[in-house]
Amino acid sequence: MKRRTLIHGLAGATLVAPLAAPLVARAQAPMTLNGAVQFNDDHAFTKALVKFEELVKKYYGKPINFVLHKNSALGLEKQYFEYMAQGKAVDYAIVSPAHMSTFSKAAPFIDAPFLFRDLAHWNKVLDADILKPVADEIAQKADVMLIGYAGGGVRNIFINKPMGSLAEIKGLKVRVQGAPIWSKTFAAAGMSPTVIAYNEVYNAIQNNVIAAGENEAAGVESMKFYEVAPNLAMTQHAITIRPICFSGKTFKAMPKDLQAAVLKAGKEAGKYGRDIESSEDEAKLVALEKAGKLKRIPFKDRAAMKKLVDPVMAAYAKEIGADAIYAKIVAMN
Repeated sequence: MKRRTLIHGLAGATLVAPLAAPLVARAQAPMTLNGAVQFNDDHAFTKALVKFEELVKKYYGKPINFVLHKNSALGLEKQYFEYMAQGKAVDYAIVSPAHMSTFSKAAPFIDAPFLFRDLAHWNKVLDADILKPVADEIAQKADVMLIGYAGGGVRNIFINKPMGSLAEIKGLKVRVQGAPIWSKTFAAAGMSPTVIAYNEVYNAIQNNVIAAGENEAAGVESMKFYEVAPNLAMTQHAITIRPICFSGKTFKAMPKDLQAAVLKAGKEAGKYGRDIESSEDEAKLVALEKAGKLKRIPFKDRAAMKKLVDPVMAAYAKEIGADAIYAKIVAMN
């Protein structure tokens, strides 16, 4: 694991700070920021973080180094968030809101099923900064900043058998994210949701522990879920929001001009990531289907499924204190 390095200009000596120690910024001392992502160079999340690096260097205009640890080299998103909260190992990463529920009950709600009508509604909500109360809570309780919003992939259910109706998915053993809202909504739609680590989903389907999972096109492609579950039920149940996160401890130790560069770059890199993923989503599915790796199955009961889920969403929003945010999102629909 690469350690954070600070170069002292006076003596020319190199000081290596242990991972557990906070970053110490010194005048004219190039610093190294460590990023983490679960995917390879081709994934939209990786491209967004590379763009973030480019933009920080552009706006800062002074020497600074970045190391982006790819392909889950530093673990999974849940670990990245914990590292950032602790101020060690990872300075920036893209993390699913589901992994922030320990610090903010409302965080996973912003990425919940059937929250957005379509991409236009989704972009409208993000541009209106409706999610600021959630970001403020996470910054206060976890000391992790949400500096931009990537995502944009439309999530569907990949299954080991063709299914395209509520009747067919009744009792379906499907992997969902860890936040309670995912289990609640999928259960309301008649399925049997279970929480399994993301990197164990492939084997779980292969060994018939579960029959399905849910993801956007980029995830289905990069994790090769189509090999064990080649049928994609087009439920279009969620549009992803993936915040670009930055360690508050690292941020506080940086000079003001670098802080400004990070904030500006984070917002722009998030928009860049959204544009990439939303535009690539359909293209990836078409390519997989054309290659014979995947078959898209029309889901005829989406409206009926949403009707089953809506009361659960409203009740859950009230329970976690997100009813005001939910009302604003619905009003913009």
